[in-house]
Amino acid sequence: MYAGTNAYASAGNAYKSNEVLTAPKKKLVVMLYDGAIKNLKLAKLAIADKNIEKTNNAIIKAQNILAEFMSTLNFEDGGEIAKGLMNLYQYMYDRTIRANIDKDPEILDEVIGMLEELRDTWSRI
Repeated sequence: MYAGTNAYASAGNAYKSNEVLTAPKKKLVVMLYDGAIKNLKLAKLAIADKNIEKTNNAIIKAQNILAEFMSTLNFEDGGEIAKGLMNLYQYMYDRTIRANIDKDPEILDEVIGMLEELRDTWSRI
């Protein structure tokens, strides 16, 4: 790898960081959903390759995003919607744990489908 590759990577990271820092809240939520979906798809590929470490790392990244969603819910203003989302996020989190233990891509497909539906809903708001 030559020095120019690092410069491109660094510039790409700076651009992505700037995009996150300046994005409106709605776009950030959609970006988080996209990140969780991407990581679960990467986990499925890693399962197919029988790469336990990559599977685990990708699922943990998705779980971190789900945990972030859970920690930022506003129950005071969100009421029943926030409670419903908490239950849904917790269910997805629990399912990713089971998928990681069993290395089960079908469970990941289930969670990916839910995340895509939520992402699409946020995109339309």
